[in-house]
Amino acid sequence: MNTLFAAAAHLDTFCRTQGWRFCVIGGLAVQRWGDPRQTRDVDVTILTGLGGEERFIDALLHEYRGRIPDARSFAIHHRVVLAEAPDGTPLDISLGGLPYEERVIARSSAFRIAPGTSLTTCSSEDLVVLKAFADRPQDWLDIEGIIVRQGTGLDRSLVTEELAGLLLLKEDPEPGIQLARLFARHR
Repeated sequence: MNTLFAAAAHLDTFCRTQGWRFCVIGGLAVQRWGDPRQTRDVDVTILTGLGGEERFIDALLHEYRGRIPDARSFAIHHRVVLAEAPDGTPLDISLGGLPYEERVIARSSAFRIAPGTSLTTCSSEDLVVLKAFADRPQDWLDIEGIIVRQGTGLDRSLVTEELAGLLLLKEDPEPGIQLARLFARHR
């Protein structure tokens, strides 16, 4: 198992032992649902709710070294713990509190990465939503790979519905338009 997957597996196990609800998102989830590609970090969302995040932050920073000075204060203000595994692998741990983030975690499932080892990853649908919302060039390449690889197994109506709600908050309809074009191209 490579170091990135090992770091993710360690974080997965740590979250489970804490009794936390969580899932892997980002590049490692792309390995499961889309065109596998290189990624340099482990992206995870932990459902913390709104209020009381300090107990999650403190436990994470006790287990993992912060990547920036005053990582605790940064995490409280930005809802993301920037940490690193013992081998230096970057860990970006989002503190989820929105109803959508709760649904992402509820729809997550196990992805076997090695005998006896699995990661809890978001669904393919939620990965598309998260990447369309982020709206970066690499995200659109990942989205297209997910659409092609998942084919008719991808619940496009769920993706469209979840993304529409988030884009209202963002006040930017363009990612929804771009996603509709990709769906039309890959029927």
